[in-house]
Amino acid sequence: MNLLLISNSTNAGEPYLQYPMAEIAKTFAGVKEVVFIPYAAVTFSYAEYERRVQERFSALGIRVRSIHRSPNPRIMIRHAEAICIGGGNTFALLKKMQDQKLLSAIMRRLEAGVPYVGWSAGSNVCAPTICTTNDMPIVEPDSFSAIGAVKFQINPHYLDANPAGHAGETREQRILEYIEANPRRYVVGLREGCMLRLQDGKLTLIGEKPMRLFKKGQPTIELTKEDDLSFLL
Repeated sequence: MNLLLISNSTNAGEPYLQYPMAEIAKTFAGVKEVVFIPYAAVTFSYAEYERRVQERFSALGIRVRSIHRSPNPRIMIRHAEAICIGGGNTFALLKKMQDQKLLSAIMRRLEAGVPYVGWSAGSNVCAPTICTTNDMPIVEPDSFSAIGAVKFQINPHYLDANPAGHAGETREQRILEYIEANPRRYVVGLREGCMLRLQDGKLTLIGEKPMRLFKKGQPTIELTKEDDLSFLL
């Protein structure tokens, strides 16, 4: 598979999708057209989401075709040259993808080597489930099961601490709850400005910040772009 899983679309103070564009260009090298899935958008339209992404991908010479315009989304996936899923609300995204029976169709294309880029919610849905998303369940999907292109869970936008004065659980505490209930799963805490690339059977971290790795019964550790992540595959 050829996957680029991005924590966040935009770093503070930067234009939309600026920091990951070089890595997106590598993933989509030679690609002329991308099928875009905008279903994580909630407070703005799918058409607006398509426009935003097209504005950035035009610099790569790539045409963006949003799947919401297709009368048969599964056929569109079946013939996709490349696939891209944007961020937003993961529950809204998963429900719509389940309603249109896209999960298995996407997985078949990824197994065939079709390049994939996702950020935030678009990274979440590549995990076995969306249970480690940060989002509010504004809609109810059929299940939490997602594409399962990787075997580990992802927590994008991973934060190390709560804001000052906030007495709620930290992100770490929430993930520790998850691994207590799901002891077989690894969880990757992917900090902002970072991404994971899976290509040619090799998983690598991209970015200057380390990622955190959680698993029940094992010490929580920090891994950098220099570390071998193959044990997660």
